[in-house]
Amino acid sequence: MENTLIAFRNVWKTYQMGEVQVNALKDVTVKLGRNEFAAIIGPSGSGKSTMMNLVGCLDIPSKGEIFLKGRNIALLEESDLAALRGRTIGFVFQQYNLIPGMTALENVLLPLEIQEIDDHTAEKRAKELLTLVGLSDKMQNKPSQLSGGQQQRVSIARSLACDPEIILADEPTGALDSVTGKEVIGILYRLWKEKEKTVVMVTHDLHLAGYASRHIQLKDGEMVRDEPNKEQIDPEA
Repeated sequence: MENTLIAFRNVWKTYQMGEVQVNALKDVTVKLGRNEFAAIIGPSGSGKSTMMNLVGCLDIPSKGEIFLKGRNIALLEESDLAALRGRTIGFVFQQYNLIPGMTALENVLLPLEIQEIDDHTAEKRAKELLTLVGLSDKMQNKPSQLSGGQQQRVSIARSLACDPEIILADEPTGALDSVTGKEVIGILYRLWKEKEKTVVMVTHDLHLAGYASRHIQLKDGEMVRDEPNKEQIDPEA
């Protein structure tokens, strides 16, 4: 697969819990390519969070190999991995992870400042992204002045700041009511459909997974299913 962004080869992740070894992931081999919308699904304890951390290159495998854009993450210096991850992957978390003392605009500017983008370019991009997610009138609001759905929109705008190829969303609607959750999933869907982003969503919610074009199912740390979602839901319908 020439367009592969992330590849797992026989990946294991083992944690030492006292005297017991726990295999959170067992021998997972999978590829995630450009312009995919994949849902990683499974019950609590199935290995979803572990897989998310590995897909996000926030951790390295105990055994096996993970390649991000063809580069083995275990062989990269932490600074090089951080730079590659910062350019390639945008993160959307269930709890938003916004900085309370900063405005929506300042929160979106933060990754651009870390990547040392010049101020004028950074501000223009941040404003465009907040407009894209429907918050052109909330740029100067701090998180406490925004609803949960609006905070998640800021989080999505921030994830897009460095124009990553992959959006990694961890239970992105978990803290939202169903109507607001549908609006948020609609934004992710359009980023996949219209902006050709790769969206990888981790969720235990099978209805939410219905919006994805591919299902990767985990059970007890093993990948038990990986197939196209033939009944994909269109949030615009």
